Amino acid sequence: MDKYLELSSKYDTFIYDSYKVYKEDNKLKVDYHYIIKDLEDFNTTLSIDESEIKNKNIDNNMLEYLAFHIGLVELLSYWKCVCSRNIIINCGYLDDDQINWFKKLYYNGLGEFFYVNNIDVDINSFVNIKCTGKKLELNNTYNGVGNLITIGGGKDSIVACELLRCLYDENTCFSLNPKSVHEECIDALGYSDKKIFVRKTYVDKKLIELNKKGFLNGHTPFSSMLAFISYFTAYLTGRKYIVLSNESSANEATIPGTNINHQYSKTYEFECDFNEYTKKYFNIDIKYFSLLRCLSEFQIALLMSDYKKYHQVFKSCNVGSKSEPWEWCGKCAKCLFVYIILSPFLYKDELVNIFGSDLYEDKELLNIFIELVGYSEKKPFECVGTYEEARYAVSILINKLGDNLPYLLKYYKDNYPLYENKDILYKLNMKNNIEDKFMNIVSEELELCKKKYLEN
Repeated sequence: MDKYLELSSKYDTFIYDSYKVYKEDNKLKVDYHYIIKDLEDFNTTLSIDESEIKNKNIDNNMLEYLAFHIGLVELLSYWKCVCSRNIIINCGYLDDDQINWFKKLYYNGLGEFFYVNNIDVDINSFVNIKCTGKKLELNNTYNGVGNLITIGGGKDSIVACELLRCLYDENTCFSLNPKSVHEECIDALGYSDKKIFVRKTYVDKKLIELNKKGFLNGHTPFSSMLAFISYFTAYLTGRKYIVLSNESSANEATIPGTNINHQYSKTYEFECDFNEYTKKYFNIDIKYFSLLRCLSEFQIALLMSDYKKYHQVFKSCNVGSKSEPWEWCGKCAKCLFVYIILSPFLYKDELVNIFGSDLYEDKELLNIFIELVGYSEKKPFECVGTYEEARYAVSILINKLGDNLPYLLKYYKDNYPLYENKDILYKLNMKNNIEDKFMNIVSEELELCKKKYLEN
């Protein structure tokens, strides 16, 4: 808290100075410029191939407005190193309701950052936002068609894309800063010629140097930036639906009894807020929703277990994503959770073939395991499922294996009660934004997989 107070006071003004939309080298680009007064300035660039721009009726002011909004989320990567008390926006206009909307996103999206850095602030006073830019007049004529399906390389986006295979002609895959895993997933899904990539320069190296000097660092709500970038992309490419793969468990707090959630910008709350905001301020026919919001992680794993041709392709490990090729590290909470949730269906040989070893035999994973099944003070700060989902998967496998249990399962059986809640398999979460035509597809495929699972 002392460092926060020192830095936020010393560098009390952060400026979102400018953005510039232009064409260069057959790409549409957007440059962003930020300034921390009396400290440093930062630059980053977004780009998309001009050949991907299918919307023939682009309104230049709308294009500018959407680009401006991406910068409102991108700025958090730089603001957080000092947490300036004032954000000055020189390049655009927000009314009071918009400012409050972004303050809510910033505050909740930085919940983990504040917690880890021991920063105690409230939503009303942690930052003041002032706009000096002009308001744009927008032409809201737009008729989008088809689906832009976000591909992250993990099991969830593969399940979403596979579920919508019946709408193949309406689908396009979308990735931000794709790696080889994203391309391999898209190729395996059969969308090699139906993909759109947007590239964003990684954080300005000057920020990394500040972090090395001890300035504040931590988690930002990446998914909210992805929301605005995917909306920008959908507009450019003429799409109607942005299809996400966020499951119902994203709504669970990381720190029990608080609103601190590593996955805040993947929650149903944020999804609804985003749709309300874009409807009011963009007013064009693009809908942002998660196809998997109705499903538990267990149900998603059941579906994924049946899609065997992707088992050697998908990767969900964030530690491993920092290397090329992307690998499962086998030591983090994300690896262990995916292992747990797939284990009722694929244990043991198939899982070992995916991960390279039996994670249930790794004694070094015990503390993470305890956190995942909910017998610790917090969940790992990772995109993982609920305690109930993890307990249910573990309990099913313990019952299957009998007395011949690997280390972590034996520990669970010796220390905790077995868990049974068949709603995790049978019940759909109806708090979602899924239209009937999509819901019917998900329900029918889930019923087929459940029938096969129960027969075995």
